[in-house]
Amino acid sequence: MLVLKLALKNLIGAGLRTWLNVAVLSFAFVIIVFYNGMMDGWNQQARTDTINWEVGHGQLWQENYDPYDPFTLQDAHAPIPKNLQKSIDNKTLTPILINQGSIYPEGRMQNVILKGIPAQQKILELPTNKLQAETAEEIPAIIGKRMANTAKLKEGDQVLLRWRDNNGTFDAQNITIKHIFDSNASSIDNGQIWLPLPQLQTMLTMPKEATLFVANKDYQHQASKGWLHKDLGVLLADLDGIIASKKVSGIILYGLLLIIALLAIFDTQVLSIFKRQKEIGTYIALGMTRWQVVNLFTLEGAAHSILATIVAFIWGTPFLLYLSSIGIPINPTQADSIGIAMADKIIPIYGIGLIITTILLVVISATIVSFLPARKIAYMKPTDAIKGKLQ
Repeated sequence: MLVLKLALKNLIGAGLRTWLNVAVLSFAFVIIVFYNGMMDGWNQQARTDTINWEVGHGQLWQENYDPYDPFTLQDAHAPIPKNLQKSIDNKTLTPILINQGSIYPEGRMQNVILKGIPAQQKILELPTNKLQAETAEEIPAIIGKRMANTAKLKEGDQVLLRWRDNNGTFDAQNITIKHIFDSNASSIDNGQIWLPLPQLQTMLTMPKEATLFVANKDYQHQASKGWLHKDLGVLLADLDGIIASKKVSGIILYGLLLIIALLAIFDTQVLSIFKRQKEIGTYIALGMTRWQVVNLFTLEGAAHSILATIVAFIWGTPFLLYLSSIGIPINPTQADSIGIAMADKIIPIYGIGLIITTILLVVISATIVSFLPARKIAYMKPTDAIKGKLQ
């Protein structure tokens, strides 16, 4: 208790030097919480949007399907297995057929990916209910806003679509843009046209065939020959990799800030020990052991981190809550270039675990940095310290 009282008295007596160290350390503390909260918010938001709009809660891929190789699409289809038909009827699975095609808006050729999906599906948030034809000859289609901007199409427009069927025969027909949807997941938007599944199966002469199935959370996996099950760990691997790389770059950023703050504490401790040698000698002469004095100076340095935590909570809490309420705006162009789900603003998430981890990081780091110069006291002679001689 005596050591604690002395540490607090000396810390307050240092005046401006103490509060400068506390200010720098509290700034580093808030930045660490802010950046990690932003990354966690982005991660949760992107995963939720990707699940809701693109991957569901798992998928079944035809064995030849490779989403990174468009040349596999011509062969990446197979008849729907009979053992999966019950899941389709129960709407726990949604079949999707994928192939290539070309459109000719205003006479320009643009390669596209054709995706057939049942209009009545409820697993993905795609507005497939808009895939309703007014006549038997009409081919309804929905596209995303990015695709609409690229092709300069709007709702109600007709555009010529050319495709190659399963027999290698080319055919062409006008399609009608029934709806343009807005989604944070650019991966189901860029260069893609969504059509009714039965109609696309007929166009491609692939009756009752599919390229993949999207599952909801109630689906119980059933093995089917020629179909590969992909869980969320596989489907979200790219997203998780991007988030992890961003977190690494963030560690470098707030690591530098933390090092600057800890360096200030280190310098303060070195200067304090140099200036207070007579005081150290007096403590030892009055009966304190050398390691008690070491603990005193270490506690003084560690107290900077405790004060910094308190100060950070005072000014950081309203600041971080304000950012959480309004979100952090993101440039839509930059978001689209990344190719993953990203809204126009990120809502940070500050979990209890994140805050506790940051507090422990700051306090432990400050304690270690304070101990390093203070351990020199253990080797000082009381007589030399009283005389002001530095060993």
